[in-house]
Amino acid sequence: MLDAGPLDAGLLAPGRAGCPAEAATADAAFLQALLDAEAALTRAQAATGQAPAEAADAVAAAADASRFDVREIALRARSGGNPVIPLVAGLTAAVPGEWRAYVHRGATSQDIMDTAAMLVARRTLDLILEDLARAERALAERVAAHRDTAMPGRTLTQHAVPTTFGLKAAGWRSLILDARDRLRAVRDSLPAQLGGAAGTLAAFAEYGNETADAAERLVVAYAHETRLAAPALPWHTLRTPIADLAGALAFTAGALGKTAADVLTLSRTEIAEVTEGTGGGSSVMPHKANPVRATLVASAARRAPHLAAVLYASMAAEDERPAGAWHAEWEPLRDLLRLVGGAAHDAAELVEGLRVHADVMRAHLDLTGGSIVSERLSAALAPVLGRARAKELLTELARRVGTEGRTLAELLADVPELKETDLRELIDPRHYTGSAGALTDRALERP
Repeated sequence: MLDAGPLDAGLLAPGRAGCPAEAATADAAFLQALLDAEAALTRAQAATGQAPAEAADAVAAAADASRFDVREIALRARSGGNPVIPLVAGLTAAVPGEWRAYVHRGATSQDIMDTAAMLVARRTLDLILEDLARAERALAERVAAHRDTAMPGRTLTQHAVPTTFGLKAAGWRSLILDARDRLRAVRDSLPAQLGGAAGTLAAFAEYGNETADAAERLVVAYAHETRLAAPALPWHTLRTPIADLAGALAFTAGALGKTAADVLTLSRTEIAEVTEGTGGGSSVMPHKANPVRATLVASAARRAPHLAAVLYASMAAEDERPAGAWHAEWEPLRDLLRLVGGAAHDAAELVEGLRVHADVMRAHLDLTGGSIVSERLSAALAPVLGRARAKELLTELARRVGTEGRTLAELLADVPELKETDLRELIDPRHYTGSAGALTDRALERP
């Protein structure tokens, strides 16, 4: 039998293998987040007079993931349904005897799991935001450099009217900034979780000598120790934080996916208006340079909504602590963080190395023999020919361009009513990009 090796080395996940988000969401990282949540709880209790400072120091010293066997904890978690139960047992054993009573005191497993999930999410979002910033900076440079680089605008796969690559790339940058803003807002609102067995904080009040505000002060102190937001209520079955996180991550994947989809289209052999800086090879075709970064980002954009859907579905959580709904979140949430983390990393590399072929774009403007400016000509010739006649004429000439192999300019030159009309500038597609330049400038003003 083959040695199984690492349980998940990323063999089937090239989009996240080796990216910063992968390490931030690994089992070891999640285990450390669980231990951080436990240590923070004892520190908070010490800060509010519910535990000795020495107990907080002892728990913090023992809360080191390298001291624990993550696989053993995973296997032992089967009996209780979550890894906190065996972890608490191991952590308690690692703390000197006199301070063991302060490990996990008053908390329930979901308090620690949810808080750890928020810690992992926040740490991963920081890394994703760094890669989004890289992508934004690279795109801003492309946008400025190609503000007036004319290219065919395409609608429903066909040439429509001219646009500019600067405006197209400005749209990509705008989506990345939208994703950044959503992720920042979610990151800054991620809450700690502390409610006790049924979300009443009863045990914490008991340990706080039943003073009226002991439990509430503990929640605030716990949030401070974890550097997470203080929740208004325990959210064991109020899953707004998870839903908001899912939405922002899925949006980010889709925003990056738009860039990838355009790059995949524009880098086709028969289009070749852009190419990735370092394309990927083929196992059997030496001539190929595949747009691998764009491919991986596009893959993430297709998977992310389905993972988010699981997290949204888990909002229907019964009672004060649910059976199954909460448990269903763990893997999809980590997968979504990894997926979007990988996509952001690939997107940054994609746009940093993207090559723009302005000469090819210019050549493609002539593929329709001038018909790409028929909209402009229809408006410009209406005062000369009348609106109905201008539309009828241009529709007929566009058909003849396709069948006779002549350009629209040549055919217009044969129209008697237009013998005295100078059409040269009207027919140049580079002069029909509308407000693309101004729109691009406005887009670049957004910080």
